[in-house]
Amino acid sequence: MGPAKAVRQAAWRPRLPKAPLSNIVAEALAVLLLGPLFLHAAFWNGFPFVFYDTGAYVLEGLGHVLVPERSSVYSLFLRHAGARASLWYVAYAQAGIAAFTVTEFARAVRPQTSLWELLAIGVALAFFTSIAWFVGQIEPDFLTAVLPLSLYPLAFRAREVGWLRGAALVGIAAFAIGAHPSHLGLSLGLVLGVALYKIVRFALRRRENLPNAGVVLPLLSFALGLAMVYAANYALTHKYFISRAGMTFLTARLMGDGVVGPTLDQICPTTPLKLCAYKDRLPRTADDYLWAPESPFNKLGRFKGTEKEYQTIALESLKHYPWRSVRTGLYQSLLQFGMFRTGDGVFPQMSVLSTEFRNFMPKQIGAYLKARQQRGALRFVDVNVVHYTLAALSVVWLGFVLWGAARRKQWDKATLPAFLFLALLGNALVCGMISGPHDRYQARLIWVVPFALLLTARPRLHPVLRWPVESGT
Repeated sequence: MGPAKAVRQAAWRPRLPKAPLSNIVAEALAVLLLGPLFLHAAFWNGFPFVFYDTGAYVLEGLGHVLVPERSSVYSLFLRHAGARASLWYVAYAQAGIAAFTVTEFARAVRPQTSLWELLAIGVALAFFTSIAWFVGQIEPDFLTAVLPLSLYPLAFRAREVGWLRGAALVGIAAFAIGAHPSHLGLSLGLVLGVALYKIVRFALRRRENLPNAGVVLPLLSFALGLAMVYAANYALTHKYFISRAGMTFLTARLMGDGVVGPTLDQICPTTPLKLCAYKDRLPRTADDYLWAPESPFNKLGRFKGTEKEYQTIALESLKHYPWRSVRTGLYQSLLQFGMFRTGDGVFPQMSVLSTEFRNFMPKQIGAYLKARQQRGALRFVDVNVVHYTLAALSVVWLGFVLWGAARRKQWDKATLPAFLFLALLGNALVCGMISGPHDRYQARLIWVVPFALLLTARPRLHPVLRWPVESGT
């Protein structure tokens, strides 16, 4: 093919405009188009996904009844997002939050990213990671990933973010922190990590060219998130507190580790506790104690009025068996780090919302029962061949990126993978130490790794959309 023909052919080839995210129109389009992508799994299901805990959140938010083991912040979010009219409104709001956070993260970390590149990444995330299964689920779990994606730009890219978008990210991060008890621990670890980085940077400022970081905005997000927890709990009970269930979950985890039984043997002769009557027939796992129908936990009133007793048991267990308790918790955290299969708990939930639907959302019962989830049509074995494999390879790749940047002392490229590893480790530590390992705890966060890698450690995507020009004589 001659040069003239090649030029003519190139002239009519379709070319996508660059549309960088620094352009406000491209930024807005990214948010609008990513939202439906992140809901594709829920659309296919025919109804937002529900989990065993969903009924408690609905009861708490729409019934205005405190459920000690659930977040009041997320429950009230359901109420104000329109759950009574349709749970789809909640899913749309969650998709908007996720899409906005992803877009602003991309805009701050790599401003030259085009709209089309981000949409291509969004398609990859929607179909090959767990994001769509959490954004479309009536649970606060989608916010676990939103948390580090909000805090990192606030800490390391505040100038690129700007004050208006920064204020929005502070609000989103605060909501994410308050919406789940584990997020309080995760966010505190991330804020302390940024603060420690600033101390190290100050100490090494003459020897290493470390990029600057700010701790004020992440700390403000944490303070606002904590204030949300107090305010939401007060709205339901007219009392200020953080949680009435944390020590219960810790006691259940210690019970599964075999620590609570020997502790009760030592303290029951001098400390009368209700659980002493069951010390010789305690369940073997935390889940059996918390959720089995015949558990002593149900006979003792579950979470109501027992927080002081469980606090005593947990503290005495840690006092009498400190190394055994911590060692087992660290082992559980290590297991949690590698557990991130998609679909944990997403099975038919025919009864979990039956009472709540009848009382608060009767018009949604038909669509709920017709959903693929309730008909048992969801299969995750094939899904996890892709999701789990991609996520595991991404974590390994992220490790190589961090190691390579540190070896070359390219600290500006090392901050993001280091921050993400801190988030992964922190989430595994909080969940493993307090509740014990479950796939969904890490699966709700793991998709941030392939997202960050596709955004920062990959060749440009849009040249592959162009046809190659043949050279000839």
